[in-house]
Amino acid sequence: MSETTSRSTPRPATGAARVVTVRGEMDLLTAPALRDRLDLLTAGPCPDLVLDLRAVSFIDCAGLGVLCRVRNRVLARRGRLRLVGGGTFLRRLFRNTGVAGAFEVLPGLPASTADTVSARAAGEAGG
Repeated sequence: MSETTSRSTPRPATGAARVVTVRGEMDLLTAPALRDRLDLLTAGPCPDLVLDLRAVSFIDCAGLGVLCRVRNRVLARRGRLRLVGGGTFLRRLFRNTGVAGAFEVLPGLPASTADTVSARAAGEAGG
């Protein structure tokens, strides 16, 4: 069964990044809810978003589409998107799909990120 959950900071202070921790699978079943959640988080001007993908076990083309969409939304609003991906899974996926240079990928969370509050990607829209 496909399930993705996410955690995000409720309201970042000025200059602070909002952290979203994604767990599980990013696939055709979970992508719409995750997309909607990320759309809400990137609706304002200059979003600063960190997606922690270390607990993601699988990403298909729908999940990759969500990542590309959030990247485009953030850049269009003059914001910043960083992905956290430990190991080779994310690098291999990006290299094999031709988007290796499109994302800023970090080995761990930036030191300036705040604590997170739990929320399901498919459920709660607030954060």
